[in-house]
Amino acid sequence: MPLLGSFCLLFALALALYAFVVGIIGAARKDGIGARLAETARRAGMASFIAVLLAAGALVYAALTNDFSIAYIKEHSNRALPVPYKFAALWSGQEGSILFWCMLLSAYGFVLRVRHKVDQRLVAMASAILAAIQVFFLTLANFVADPFGMMSRVAADGNGLNPLLQYPEMVIHPPMLYLGYVGLSVPFAFALAALILRYPGEKWIHITRRWTMVAWLFLTFGISLGGHWAYNVLGWGGYWGWDPVENASLFPWLTTTAFLHSVMMQEKRGMMKQWNVWLIFVTFMLSILGTMLTRAGLVSSVHAFAQSSIGPWFTTLLCVVLGVCLFFYIKNRDHLKSENKLESLISRESSFMFNNLLLLGATFAIVSGTLFPLLSELVRGYKITVGAPFFNKIMVPMGLFLLFLTGVGPLLAWRNTSIGSFKRNFTIPLFLSAIVGAVLAWFSLPAWPGFAHVGEWFKQWPSWFAGLELARIYSWFAFVLGALVTATIASEFFRGGRVLQGKLNTNIVFAMYHLMRRNMRRYGGYVVHFGIVVIVIGVAGLAFNVDKEQEMAIGDKLQIGHYTLVGQEYTQDDNANYVSEAALLDVYKDGKFVVRLNPERRAYKASGGQPSTIPAKHSTLGEDLYVIYAGLNPDTGHPIIKAFVNPLVSFVWLGVLITAFGTGLSLVPNTAQIAVKVPQRAAVAALAEEQSMQPAGVGK
Repeated sequence: MPLLGSFCLLFALALALYAFVVGIIGAARKDGIGARLAETARRAGMASFIAVLLAAGALVYAALTNDFSIAYIKEHSNRALPVPYKFAALWSGQEGSILFWCMLLSAYGFVLRVRHKVDQRLVAMASAILAAIQVFFLTLANFVADPFGMMSRVAADGNGLNPLLQYPEMVIHPPMLYLGYVGLSVPFAFALAALILRYPGEKWIHITRRWTMVAWLFLTFGISLGGHWAYNVLGWGGYWGWDPVENASLFPWLTTTAFLHSVMMQEKRGMMKQWNVWLIFVTFMLSILGTMLTRAGLVSSVHAFAQSSIGPWFTTLLCVVLGVCLFFYIKNRDHLKSENKLESLISRESSFMFNNLLLLGATFAIVSGTLFPLLSELVRGYKITVGAPFFNKIMVPMGLFLLFLTGVGPLLAWRNTSIGSFKRNFTIPLFLSAIVGAVLAWFSLPAWPGFAHVGEWFKQWPSWFAGLELARIYSWFAFVLGALVTATIASEFFRGGRVLQGKLNTNIVFAMYHLMRRNMRRYGGYVVHFGIVVIVIGVAGLAFNVDKEQEMAIGDKLQIGHYTLVGQEYTQDDNANYVSEAALLDVYKDGKFVVRLNPERRAYKASGGQPSTIPAKHSTLGEDLYVIYAGLNPDTGHPIIKAFVNPLVSFVWLGVLITAFGTGLSLVPNTAQIAVKVPQRAAVAALAEEQSMQPAGVGK
């Protein structure tokens, strides 16, 4: 099996190299020979997917059959490892993850080449560019990070999978993230191909819009699943810690989000062509940078692989990509001239521009903060690390302003927004958000003492404001802006539905449904915006988190918020994969029994007793009770329990599902407009009126 895998990888490299070289020649030539060469390159690229798939299958088979003659299997699997996690061994280490990347990239290339008739010459050039990327990763898999390297002596058992990865979501999270990272290669290939061939900008955008949205959706799922895994496994009570590898997943996500917004300006107004091309180029390079950070061990992270010599290879790739993009941009930049200019700051174009500037500013802040330890080491000789306070101080205000633009943008007109239109569209959303803000402010003020003591109540305000945390002020803004965006989205659906209601002679719900079906991209985008609002509300709950840590013998009680935890029993277990200690806790809320929780702490045998925390949770829509078994106090022998009450966490996961649903809606084709029956007399009158309004000579 190792020989088969190695042969398939080498054969895949040869096929990808052929697809690249011959594909470039075929795409450059416009005669019949060029078409035939491009066809052979296309088939070679498709065959490379089969070869890489066989290689990946060989590695998975080796993990399932405990073939510890392969060094990679010995390092990342063991006999007692459950079968689902043996599949996860494919991407759990350096060599396997490179092979997995190759497999997904060749799979995307296969689908692209199957759909080659969309525009054969453009697809041929894009296919050749994808093949070049395949050549790079297959070179790594064959000569730098070989997943089929052999052991000099066959071990009786393996070292096992990293305990942190032995969780069901880790069978799903990395593939989703990889599908997003790798999927961004396709729009990059089309953008570069269109620039090389001087194709109309709108053509490559129309072809790649769905590719970009699918990659963005996979990235969104991957990032959220990573947060959910961190929340359920790492045992620190949170789901996002601004870890360097977490940050790396945000790099391309933010720039892809910017592209999906700014591309509408090019489609509608012929603007920002150069900007959009470079957004795609930068997005692809950021996906490569994120991959390098994870695999080269350049940053310290629970998610990163061990330090290796693979970094210079990725650095070389980034330099080559940047050089190629710059060369063809300088050569063909006259092809990317804008057809229109920004006419007003109060317009939809300006909202998209501010949106893009903020997203790119956020990207720059996260990239610079993540790479700061490396930069400081180059300058000062030692690493200086920036943590969560740095990122929160920058990203929270930016996020709130982005949320404001999300509410304002849809209500602005293209080119210029009149004062009357501005008032008409903004009055109701602003009024509703103001009510939400006033209600939230009222309930957060000191308790109302009655009219007899109203003077004393006002005297409490200075001390109340002085003691107010900045995080809670930000949360207030998040709720208010969330109400503004929600009201904006609702008004867009309602206004459009009311227009169709009369035309279709139906109820408002059915009218809004048909409104959405006529423009799935626009109204699916509104659903995505609502999903982002729900996520922001969930994140705003962080300002109200509380936690408490306490030793708990049997019968002891821990009081936190409305909850009382009572220690019932403490157990130990031993199986083939790990030994564990666990607590059995009864949970009461306001004196009523709610649930029995079982937080656990494991030590995995194959990994030399490496510990792993398995928190226990009681989740409702309003809050999570999150409990950790932190181990035994060596002095007293009593277990240490740490409990958190985390408000609104469920909104984060709910918002991700709504966002995914909205993205799916945006990918659905529009339906044909419904024909509306109009009385003959009214139709004749309307036609006569239309003809009377035409200038002389029109229609003749």
